[in-house]
Amino acid sequence: EAQLVESGGGLVQAAGSLRLSCSASGFTFDDYAICWFRQAPGKEREGVSCGSGSGNSADYTASVKGRFTIYRDNTKNTVSLQMDHLKPEDRAVYYCAAGDVPARAIHAGIWTRYEYDYWGQGTQVTVSS
Repeated sequence: EAQLVESGGGLVQAAGSLRLSCSASGFTFDDYAICWFRQAPGKEREGVSCGSGSGNSADYTASVKGRFTIYRDNTKNTVSLQMDHLKPEDRAVYYCAAGDVPARAIHAGIWTRYEYDYWGQGTQVTVSS
């Protein structure tokens, strides 16, 4: 059974850092892009960052560029999202998702248009001002 499990969420003060992790099992990890989405209360889900299966391509939504970094370790079937300089508006439930998204789509910034096959249960990130 395919599974994604997020961890690392919590409460942090503004300007602080958190590192989220997404651990995968039950599918061929290298074949899938792993992307991070978030959903804040009362708002639609938005794409945050995406990394290709090879780990060679990555993209970020504009609001997190320069603050968030996605890392991928195909030997451990994990993807991490390092979040620095957090802002109160980063508060949301963060989800990782696996999808058959080509690297060119990630490079072009259109990875949010794809369907994702597997989703994690989400991890809460709260940033206090």
